[in-house]
Amino acid sequence: MNKRPKATIKPAVLVWARETAGFDLSTAAEKLDVEEEKLTAWEVGEDQPSIPQLRKAAELYKRPLAVLYLSEPPLTFQPMHDFRRLPEMGLRRFTPQLTLEIRAAHQRRELALELFEDVDEKPSAFRLTASIKDSPDAVGAAIREALKIDYSLQSHWRDPRVAFLAWRSRIEDAGALVFQSSRIESDEASGFAIWADVLPVMVINRKDAYPRRVFSLLHELVHLMLRQSGVSDLEAEGPRRQADERVEAFCNHVAAATLVPRDLLLAEPLVAARGVGRHEWTDAEVQSLSMAYSVSRETIVRRLMTLQRASEDFYGRKRRQYAVEFQQQRERDKLKNEGKPIPRNMPRETVADFGKPFVRRIIENYHQDRISLSEVSGYLGVKVRHVPGIERQLGI
Repeated sequence: MNKRPKATIKPAVLVWARETAGFDLSTAAEKLDVEEEKLTAWEVGEDQPSIPQLRKAAELYKRPLAVLYLSEPPLTFQPMHDFRRLPEMGLRRFTPQLTLEIRAAHQRRELALELFEDVDEKPSAFRLTASIKDSPDAVGAAIREALKIDYSLQSHWRDPRVAFLAWRSRIEDAGALVFQSSRIESDEASGFAIWADVLPVMVINRKDAYPRRVFSLLHELVHLMLRQSGVSDLEAEGPRRQADERVEAFCNHVAAATLVPRDLLLAEPLVAARGVGRHEWTDAEVQSLSMAYSVSRETIVRRLMTLQRASEDFYGRKRRQYAVEFQQQRERDKLKNEGKPIPRNMPRETVADFGKPFVRRIIENYHQDRISLSEVSGYLGVKVRHVPGIERQLGI
């Protein structure tokens, strides 16, 4: 019986492919349906996979097969800083889904730069900046001024989805790429930021409710203003490195101050009537204020606590209440939709995930015969038949 030919590859490339895909040795071996000792032997050069096994590895690691035949690991982007809470035992790992999303965000940014270059244009520099020594209220006011968002505009949204789209559009106008991801679980990361002088990137978790996405937008924006790349998780419990705790607290304070400015909240008739004091607030009162600023109820009670209008105990109780209510709503939605196919609108999803500026530039380059229809399909990850619907979403 003839043995299957072995793939002549460099062990270091196989290790690189696995690690940059976010797999530990045991998980990768399980997915590849081989013993862990066998995979180890491949990675230390004591054995080599068959060609079918190498194809399976390429598929698992989301790499072209040809890449695994390189003579050495290619240069890649720097690892992302992890601002999330630490688990009780050791450091957290990025899941393959999060790792793939980070890689995809880098690739989309590179594509956007190429599309600018193809038409002899240069993207505008991202000019918003901040220092962790700054006053969060002052930074929040500067953001609102730069993005041209005032109370009159904000108070008319009355809907977190409308607010998310509006904040996102203004941030994109400031020179950032804003993507959304459906591959990351809500309990792993709320989003991440990739700093660059031009076309910095933020990715927001699309599985989160819109109020949380609004807060994540501003949180990641502050990371970019601090010239930082990293992964965030707004609600994870547990310890965090001291330096990371300081940064995340600053980003949260600025996000809250941007969304709910101090002077505006204190001038609200409902709040002004109470005056200074650690007050209790009814659910109806909190809901009314959250609607006025198109933010979550938790953002309001946290802001009331920060401005000495509510106690830490009140904030903690309400935070737990909202978490329970959110989980109950998720369970109800799950039961309601169980067994039912969820209809998808691919053109709408594509624009929502990639953002209008990014998608528009791809479509415009296609209309100028600079890229083919198949390339549009590949860049956006959709079938060719969805392109006309995407054009309609853009108003083209």
